[in-house]
Amino acid sequence: MIMSAIKQEDVIQSVADALQYISYYHAPDFIRAMTAAYEREQSPAAKDAIKQILVNSRMCAEGRRPICQDTGIVTVFAKVGMNVRWEADMSLTEMINEGVRRAYNHPDNKLRASIVADPAFERKNTRDNTPAVIHMEVVPGDKLEIALAAKGGGSENKAALKMLNPSDSIVDWVLETVPKMGAGWCPPGMLGIGIGGTAEKAVVLAKEALFEPIDIHEIRARGPRNKIEELRLEILDKVNALGIGAQGLGGLTTVLDVKIKDYPTHAASLPVAVIPNCAATRHAHFVLDGSGPAQLEPPSLDLWPKLTYEAAADSRRVNLDSLTREEVASWKPGERLLLSGKMLTGRDAAHKRIAQLIEAGQPLPEGLDFKNRVIYYVGPVDPVRDEVVGPAGPTTATRMDKFTELMLAKTGLIAMVGKAERGPAAIESIKKHGAAYLIAVGGAAYLVSKAIRSSRVVAFDDLGMEAIYEFEVKEMPVTVAVDARGVSVHQSGPAEWKARIRDIPVRVEA
Repeated sequence: MIMSAIKQEDVIQSVADALQYISYYHAPDFIRAMTAAYEREQSPAAKDAIKQILVNSRMCAEGRRPICQDTGIVTVFAKVGMNVRWEADMSLTEMINEGVRRAYNHPDNKLRASIVADPAFERKNTRDNTPAVIHMEVVPGDKLEIALAAKGGGSENKAALKMLNPSDSIVDWVLETVPKMGAGWCPPGMLGIGIGGTAEKAVVLAKEALFEPIDIHEIRARGPRNKIEELRLEILDKVNALGIGAQGLGGLTTVLDVKIKDYPTHAASLPVAVIPNCAATRHAHFVLDGSGPAQLEPPSLDLWPKLTYEAAADSRRVNLDSLTREEVASWKPGERLLLSGKMLTGRDAAHKRIAQLIEAGQPLPEGLDFKNRVIYYVGPVDPVRDEVVGPAGPTTATRMDKFTELMLAKTGLIAMVGKAERGPAAIESIKKHGAAYLIAVGGAAYLVSKAIRSSRVVAFDDLGMEAIYEFEVKEMPVTVAVDARGVSVHQSGPAEWKARIRDIPVRVEA
């Protein structure tokens, strides 16, 4: 029997091509599900957020640029046929990582390098997004099957594991857990749930479940065929009834689907893990049989709804270059703003350095002044071709909560832009200092970047994408999420829609 050999270059190129593909193409099932969610959404704020996500998605497909600035940590599930022959001098792990390296440094669509080595201490960026997290399984056959995903930190950070007692309710635990996730995972998306095995097996099952296609509407239409499908429907309906909604603003759809994988477990155990997948869901699957690299067909542009995005007519225009505390104090919760002028950026690493300088009584770097300024929590993708900046959507603001009091009290900062809710301490600081917190839509990074007209590094250049930039923006759309009185739309919106959903007679479907 003559078997074809799998070539090293075919693996590398297939991994690279797949990662490029998923950086700018949403899967058809996701586009259809998100479109259906948009069409039935009744919350104006949530509907606007979903619209931005859909418009951004089509723009990325057309422009072949990342859906989200967080282009993710690469996770790979590889099934290696027992009879595979190789034409290679690298290990499979090395081939996969070389594919990652090639994808993330592609000159026409450079992806953001987000991986840091020495995670407990120095946290130095590897600059090419390697290494990937790789799971391998040896199976019968003579083919190599690879499923890969690029998972953003905002959703990955919301993963949860619980070692339940066998008599405990899985549904109750999920309903207790999802609200605690906040909106940093950029709903609406999917929940992957792993049940059984051991602690680590449950988490891997949850991650694997997210590779499955969105099909909950089919199960709803035909009726569940087994208890797992019944459980999926129950969790979907009860999570959506929480009213969390798109971006946590309150609405009908928080999850598009619930995927579940299970595995036998110890009689004394019931491990359950849940991992959310954000609105930038990115995964691909291919099989190599020795005939060449994998070919992934682009989705038809006809799949996307014919939507364009324009800011609401009643949006307030704000000149950042002359912004005052008095003007910030006049903003109302939920109000739409269009920001124009210069803003600074900063994320975790930059905030940590600023805090260290202030606590040591040292001045900030020359040219870095936050007085009456706005900071945008973002780590942009590097620009390509004629771009000023690559996709530049917001990062999860709660990670900066620990620095909020210091920044507002010591630097003169008067407003912040990010995504998701703020915690109690941060809200109290915002109220105390008469500041404000604004949100941009997570999952609309390319759309947001079109409002950025210039960009330059101001401080901490060695931090790469976490350096402090100064952006000049024109009519960047944001929403007031916490006003100067400490009123949060992430508290009021979901509470309002949870009550409204109870009065809606039709079942909210995905």
